[in-house]
Amino acid sequence: MHTDEKYMRRALQLARHGLLDASPNPMVGAVIVDSSGRIIGEGWHRRCGEGHAEVNAVASVKEPEMLKDSTMYVTLEPCSHYGKTPPCADMIVSRGIPRVVIGSLDPFAKVSGRGVAKLLAGGVEVVTGMLEDECRELNRKFMTAHGKQRPFITLKWAQSADGFIDGHISTPLTSMLVHKLRATHDAILIGSGTALSDNPTLTTRLYAGKSPLKVVLDRRGRVGDDMRLFDEGEVMVIRESETLPETMRGLYERGVTSVLVEGGAEVLSSFLSEGLWDEIRIEVSPVKIDGQVKAPVIPSIDIIPQIQTVDGHKILTYTKY
Repeated sequence: MHTDEKYMRRALQLARHGLLDASPNPMVGAVIVDSSGRIIGEGWHRRCGEGHAEVNAVASVKEPEMLKDSTMYVTLEPCSHYGKTPPCADMIVSRGIPRVVIGSLDPFAKVSGRGVAKLLAGGVEVVTGMLEDECRELNRKFMTAHGKQRPFITLKWAQSADGFIDGHISTPLTSMLVHKLRATHDAILIGSGTALSDNPTLTTRLYAGKSPLKVVLDRRGRVGDDMRLFDEGEVMVIRESETLPETMRGLYERGVTSVLVEGGAEVLSSFLSEGLWDEIRIEVSPVKIDGQVKAPVIPSIDIIPQIQTVDGHKILTYTKY
């Protein structure tokens, strides 16, 4: 294996530790290697608002003077602007790290290409595009959000074997997987019909992750603040007559990079008809229920779903690339 590739794969491993807490920031890993090929520092972005991967990696180096003869491997372009933390590109230059290998450039407008430019201006040798596809896939939600100026959108529902939508046919294990899915999205969206009929909490109580922002489309003003939605966490009720693209753009401008749409059928069908989705996850029970609400119909798409079987239920995942 090529030496640069080997260390970038380690950086990718580290980055994945940020799965539940880094968002809406991207998952980023960094590895620092001395001239003999020994890893002398590692770090990842643990939580939004805290130190970035590069800062944490540098802080872990026991002999800082070794930085002046080292290479840093980082999965995403170092930031070049002041946000909640100072620019990582400036820190790398000031520490005298002579070479930086980058996985993918940052699509965020305040960073894209500028971090590399700062490094080059500071005399740093820069290599870009190392395992770029893997690095971009790691942060697919982040890349999509900043590339399309709207959150990454996952449509999710459960249906019976005979094609009726039902939120109560999941098993304990598949329910836990749904809560894991919630924990990896910034927001969860339902319509007022689902809020009234199910009175859900929309939390991640079955999985050890943070609960997302709860978004309710309620253009008829039917949702009251006495519902279980409001018992914990943040709730955003949208009553304006916005189009779905306008609503998604508004969420993006609020800092939301991913949305899990849980329904019901009318809301899901609206997203499908608008083509507003990046991933569709369908849980299919082997049980027939002869229900009242038909499951949404996926438009004709040339995508072969991934199929997983859990507790006898098939989970189909369609992903746009």
